[in-house]
Order: sequence, then structure tokens, then C-alpha cells
Amino acid sequence: MASNRPAPQAPFVPGQRTADTFGYDLHRTDEGPFEEWNPTAESLRPVRGRHRVSKQRGGGLARSSTVLGVGVIAAVGAGGMATAQSGKPPVAITMPDLPLISDDDSAADDSATALSTMGETAEETAQSGSDAGEALRSRIIAQAELQQDQVDSKAAAAAVAAAEKEVADAAAKAEKEAKEQAAAAKAAAEEEAAKKAEAERLAELAKQYTLPTSSYTLTSTFGEAGAYWSSGHHTGLDFAAPTGTLIKAVHSGTITFAGWDGSYGYKTELTLDDGTEVWFAHQSSISVSVGQKVATGDVIGRVGATGNVTGAHLHLEVHPEGSSGGIDPLAWLRSKGLTP
Repeated sequence: MASNRPAPQAPFVPGQRTADTFGYDLHRTDEGPFEEWNPTAESLRPVRGRHRVSKQRGGGLARSSTVLGVGVIAAVGAGGMATAQSGKPPVAITMPDLPLISDDDSAADDSATALSTMGETAEETAQSGSDAGEALRSRIIAQAELQQDQVDSKAAAAAVAAAEKEVADAAAKAEKEAKEQAAAAKAAAEEEAAKKAEAERLAELAKQYTLPTSSYTLTSTFGEAGAYWSSGHHTGLDFAAPTGTLIKAVHSGTITFAGWDGSYGYKTELTLDDGTEVWFAHQSSISVSVGQKVATGDVIGRVGATGNVTGAHLHLEVHPEGSSGGIDPLAWLRSKGLTP
């Protein structure tokens, strides 16, 4: 390190005093005359406040600008002055130029950097910086790769979940469609079976029931409105046929009325085993009597034009359980397996 500049010495006159004599405010006759030395601005810089020091460059230590005088130090008390004894060589003291207190914040940073890199070569310093940058770069790349892996894993998991959901939805839809098809097939089969059973039932009933006449034409149906009927609407089903056409019992039962009945003309009432009454009106003749038991297809009379009529026909009415209000004879005959 650099040495500080030695402090200037006080003027010295040789031979007038020994090297061992020194005193404050004393005058000795054995000492030769000497001149007083006063520190000035050129020899000593006044210490005032904080010093601004120059920044250290190149990693080394700058030389101190402060010179410490070695030999005699003048201590100024209450107006007193000290004189330095001559004859003793000054001792050089070297110190690193460390920043004490600086107004410049960058000075502290430069000093810290200089001390941290003290003893390193420029190549080593550059290599150290390069290694630190490479380590930081590696950490950033590793973190980025980790984040990318996490994103990829989440995307893959979402894709798998979506695929599984799609497969599950497709399976559920297929299962639902299969169930619907099975239910529809079952319903169709049940409907077909019901139709078949009904057909068989009607076939059996048809063996027990028969149409009331033959060689006929259906004219007025149930419920038609008109002035021809006292109730304002037709209460039965008309089978137009030539006079004298045979009238047959539609089912087995008992004759409960046989005779004249006003606008109905000659009428026969057949009461079936279930209590249903079947009326046969406008007959030209009656072949049975009250209380007589008849079987399906037995002749009970003949077609005529008696009563309130416009032509020869059989007026047929059906009254379930003897009710006064009749039902549609056409629907009733069909329910028995008959097709008028």
C-alpha cells in the first residue's frame, strides 16, 4: 500500500540545543534560537464535518489524502502552541483510504463492492458474475419448466376428465335409449297381447251374441237430432229392412215386455242375464210372450212399420240395468264382438 507523505518539520538551527531538550513556554539559555512552526491550510487540512472521499477504482485501495504527521504534534490548548523537537526522523504510517461518511450513497456501494472483491482478479470477478447469472438463468428456466409441466398436467387431467365424461354421457344416453326401446317394445308387445286377448274375448262373445236381423241398412244412428222424435233426438239404432224380415234375440235372456207401446208400435223387451234391457220396436208381429226364456238367435218377431215411422225398419234400443236413458246400440253391439 502507498505511504502517507511525511509531515513538514519545524525549522532547526544545528548546534544550539540538544536533541533531548523540549518544553512548553520555556526559555532556556542553553538552547539556541529557533523559529516557531504554525500549521497552515497548506500543511494541514482542517477537519470539519464529513469528508467526501473519492471513489475507489479497479478494486484496489486509494491513497489517503490525509497526511498524519509523525514527530512532533502541535496541540493547541487555550491559546497555547506546541513546538516540535527536531532531530527525530518521522515514521511513515500507511492506511487504506476507507470511506468514513459520505453524502454520496453510491460511495458506500462502491466500497462494499471493492471490499467484497478484494484480492480477486478481473477474470475471477467476471467469472463469478457469469456463474451467478448462469445459476439465476438456470433457476428461472427450471421454474418455467416446472410451471409448464404443471400446466400440461392440468390440461391432460382436464382432457382425460372430459373424455371420461363424454364416454359416461354416451353410455348413459345409450342405456337410456336401450331402456326406452325396451319399454316401447314391451308396451307394443303388451298392446298386441291385449288386442289379441280382446279379439279372443270378442270371438267368444260373438258366439254368445248375434245381430238382431239380416239383409238390412243402417239409417238413423244414436243421438241424431230431428223433429221425428218426441225427445228431440234419436234414442236408438235403425235397421231398415223389408217388412216381415225375421228379428232374433241378440243374447239369451227373458222376455219382460211384448205388446203395443204407442210411438214404438209393437215392441218386445228382452232382459239379459246382466240386467241389460234390449228393446225391439216397430215390429209387424211378435213371436214371444212375457216370461219366456230365449237363447241367442231365437226368433222373437218380424220387421214392420208400426208406430211413429216413415218406413219399415227395426228400431233397437239398449238400456243397461233397466235405466231409462239408453246408450249407443252400435257401440254396445261392437263391444260384444259384433260388426253391424
